[in-house]
Amino acid sequence: MQERVAARIRAGYVCITVPICIFNGHGEPQALLSSKRILLIVAGGIAAYKTLELIRRLRERGASVRCILTKGGAQFVTPLSLAALSGDRVYDDLFSLTDEAAMGHIELSRDADLLVVAPATADLMAKMAAGMADDLATTALLATDKPVLIAPAMNVRMWEHAATRANVETLASRGVLRVGPGAGDMACGEFGEGRMAEPAEILGAIESFFRGDVAAVSPSAGAQGKARPLAGRKALVTSGPTHEAIDPVRYIANRSSGKQGHAIARALAGLGAETVLVSGPTGLADPPGISVIHVESAREMLAACQKALPVDVAVCAAAVSDWRMAQEAGQKLKKNGGGPPALALTENPDILRTLGEAGNLRPGLLVGFAAETEKVVEHAKAKRKKKGADWILANDVSPATGTFGGDANVIHLVDDSGVEDWPRMSKEEVARRLAQRIAENISIKD
Repeated sequence: MQERVAARIRAGYVCITVPICIFNGHGEPQALLSSKRILLIVAGGIAAYKTLELIRRLRERGASVRCILTKGGAQFVTPLSLAALSGDRVYDDLFSLTDEAAMGHIELSRDADLLVVAPATADLMAKMAAGMADDLATTALLATDKPVLIAPAMNVRMWEHAATRANVETLASRGVLRVGPGAGDMACGEFGEGRMAEPAEILGAIESFFRGDVAAVSPSAGAQGKARPLAGRKALVTSGPTHEAIDPVRYIANRSSGKQGHAIARALAGLGAETVLVSGPTGLADPPGISVIHVESAREMLAACQKALPVDVAVCAAAVSDWRMAQEAGQKLKKNGGGPPALALTENPDILRTLGEAGNLRPGLLVGFAAETEKVVEHAKAKRKKKGADWILANDVSPATGTFGGDANVIHLVDDSGVEDWPRMSKEEVARRLAQRIAENISIKD
């Protein structure tokens, strides 16, 4: 043990980090990122604050994180913040003799399993494409023999500039992986592509890389037709729970967090679809660049869905309450000493089946979810026929799985050709995989 500690100190560590093991509800640790070494390069952009959340998420999953902070990056986040969250020192000076003696830039760049640049500014990407090495970050990137993943972040005009597009293409041709950018409002007041991917999206891309699914990471700028295969298409996604009022202060609900539905909406938008997200009450932020309609009840959700038609694809990921009060109480129900009141319930409208029976307005591809606690696939097959859906994505939401409210999911895709079992993966990765399948399906139909 002492020898291992001494070795870590000689390698440049100033503290000992202990990987945190996250369990998936079956008693099995999520070991995908356990002991993986990430070198995170933080450049100068307002999105640099997101790297703090990324570090936290990586550490939760057992990865070790070292940070290189550029001079520009230090204008947005402090070395102390990065060091506190990563549990390691922060590197920022190429010419520090102490650094070079203990952890030279060559060793620093090659000691990692993956280099992640977030945010990857237009300036830094230009330097990477040109092979420049004028500070620690660019020197490490030029000296590394390890894979590199970039998360671009910049003004929309900068992202669309021919020079930037050429640089992105050059980096892609050299095997540099990319996640994002997304579209939405920017700090400069403009709207469009250029927002850095959210921490959960970057984490999903990192997980995809270590799983060997490099294709899940965004392709090059020169493959925009392939990168945005849903451009010109319209998509509808429902997400979250519904709240069915009992009286003015109480309601019937379920444990859905909306994480899966929101991730699907982001993934479809990322492939170019004009996306409408109809969301029940959640604690999640609205995905940027997506039209979001907030609703409370199942009836409100149905009305919003019908108003959004026609669409090319609809994904009903919301956990809609099956029942509501037959008559909502106008005032708060009070204790009267005679025992609890009888709650007369009535069935809510079936949103998935209603969309399946919409005639000429029926979505070209109708996808539903089946949240089950037993006989998951069996119930999903029956639901697909009963609802008239093209696909059903079945998942086990038993408490032990941690699916409701958690960050991971296990999906069984049921269609007319059978059942496809997906491995356990993050909800972000489930969303990307589903979006890609949707794009492929629509392409075949064309």
